[in-house]
Amino acid sequence: MRRNLFHCSNSQQGATDKVTLLFGITIFFKFLLFDFIWSIPTTFASFSTIEFYATKIIATLVLLVPYKFFRLWKTEIVIMLLLDILLIVNLMYFRTYYTAIPLNSYGLSGNLADFTGSVYDSFRWYDIFFPLSTIASIPLYWHYKRNTAGRTSYKYYGGALGIGILLFTITTLAKGGFKEAYNTVRQKAYLCASTTSMYTVFGSLCYDLINQKQEATPQIQQEIKEWLSQKPGHHPLAGRIGIRNNCIVILAESLESWVLEREVERQEITPYLNKLLQDSTTLYAPHVLTQVKGGRSIDAQLLLCAGMLPINSGTYSSQYPDHTYGTLQKAMHQQKNSRNYLLTIDKVSTWNQGVIAYSFGTDTIIAYHDFELTEAFGTHKRTGDGSFLAQCSQKIEKGEIWKKGENVYMQLVTYSGHAPFKLPKELKEIHFSPAIPQKMNDYMTTARYTDKAIGKFVEYLKTLPQYDETLIVITGDHEGLATYREELCNAPGGKGIVSDKTFTPFIIVNSPVGMRYDKVMGQIDMYPTLLNLLQLDDYYWSGLGQSILDPCKKGFAISPQMEVVGEEPTPAEAEFAKKAYDISDQMIHFDYLCSKAKIGGTSK
Repeated sequence: MRRNLFHCSNSQQGATDKVTLLFGITIFFKFLLFDFIWSIPTTFASFSTIEFYATKIIATLVLLVPYKFFRLWKTEIVIMLLLDILLIVNLMYFRTYYTAIPLNSYGLSGNLADFTGSVYDSFRWYDIFFPLSTIASIPLYWHYKRNTAGRTSYKYYGGALGIGILLFTITTLAKGGFKEAYNTVRQKAYLCASTTSMYTVFGSLCYDLINQKQEATPQIQQEIKEWLSQKPGHHPLAGRIGIRNNCIVILAESLESWVLEREVERQEITPYLNKLLQDSTTLYAPHVLTQVKGGRSIDAQLLLCAGMLPINSGTYSSQYPDHTYGTLQKAMHQQKNSRNYLLTIDKVSTWNQGVIAYSFGTDTIIAYHDFELTEAFGTHKRTGDGSFLAQCSQKIEKGEIWKKGENVYMQLVTYSGHAPFKLPKELKEIHFSPAIPQKMNDYMTTARYTDKAIGKFVEYLKTLPQYDETLIVITGDHEGLATYREELCNAPGGKGIVSDKTFTPFIIVNSPVGMRYDKVMGQIDMYPTLLNLLQLDDYYWSGLGQSILDPCKKGFAISPQMEVVGEEPTPAEAEFAKKAYDISDQMIHFDYLCSKAKIGGTSK
């Protein structure tokens, strides 16, 4: 009797099912481990949702296809290793940006070469459990693989997959579909960071893909118009103020406010900036809430220069580099005939800043290859802030930039404040005892270095004949401590020193209005404030924020996690301010300002 090649004994089927079960449990474990680590700094609320388990069942069973259907165990191992890499890099990204890696950012992986130190600093020892679980499954496979030839039943596999899909479909449709359900989670204060945990990394990528294909509707257009019509109007300052025809912006990497006006172990951390704060012509706001998202530094430029909030997913500079933006650069050129410069030691490809700078109205970019490599700093031995700003002074002195008779907008982006804040010994000017946590020690030491670099640069600017008509803006692009903040705030050496809030400083030197603004403001409020001080109030775009010089402004801001920080607003005010994130996202996505820029005129 001929042997049935498709028949297998009960022992053979059991062995086959054990291997399938082994791989399935291993993959499911990876998802749970990822979600557990993800939820530690956020919330475990997603663990109580049906979608949390349904999406993991579906993803696990789909990833099991190579072995379940084709017995390709080596392929299955490779898939698990690729999954390990995907989950680990998303956790590393999350530790800095509080979000999963956006779909379009996978094409920007070359940026990591410039931030290797920050990348390493985002890795945690327990991340190794992902590849270890894959490696552990190999000897177990060999243990169970005996008598695995032949056919196996797909009944349980199909049943489990069907249940997962059914649960996900019912719960998602009940909430208006996947996109609406995903958006609902993002708008909840306690769940906004849990979308990736609830829907998996693959769900986040699907959302990004769907969002890219979204088309404008009359309803969305009307929603934008209504929000803008209800926004407090922008008005010129009452009375006459001094004229400022030049604007110098120093965007200091990861500079936080708590290091200013502070002594630790009898050592002043920022003596140069502290001295500037004492000047009667300085405007200082210490409580500027960080509002950047995944684009970090490039998001800060959007907030400061264009008065818009970051998009909900991805980076505007890579997704919408050719869209229309109303900016300080364009306003300066239009009303003061300025030449606009961007000076950075980064490559122009980083965050696609070369393209977006020109979209912002920049005329001249001086970048990486235009600076000498001195005071080597960081993993890739990049030019340190001291050398960078000294070379900027030299370029001005030689007439390479800010030529005689020019009005300028000049933006200088520093680099040394990047994590992990490891300053070379020869550049250190302050030292702390072992009682100070090492990460805090490193951060303060680097802040002192940057403080001196900025101070020397400002001292040089004060010697120029055009100084009297020059506004100098110094601000941090975003917070710097990320997930270390809670640890440092609770440590004996950091308690009462390190701020538990993500505040950056907003310093305006030689301001026509000198003052100290101690209320909370958002990064979004810097743009309209600068319009006031530079007397650019007739420019068509006044931003989504509100000038801190407006006496009607309330002292609060909304974080990207939808947290209200500062003075307590009414529920309606809080809801209106939160909606600004979606309004900004839609305006950028649909190039809303394109037609407005052509018309020009006075903005709302």
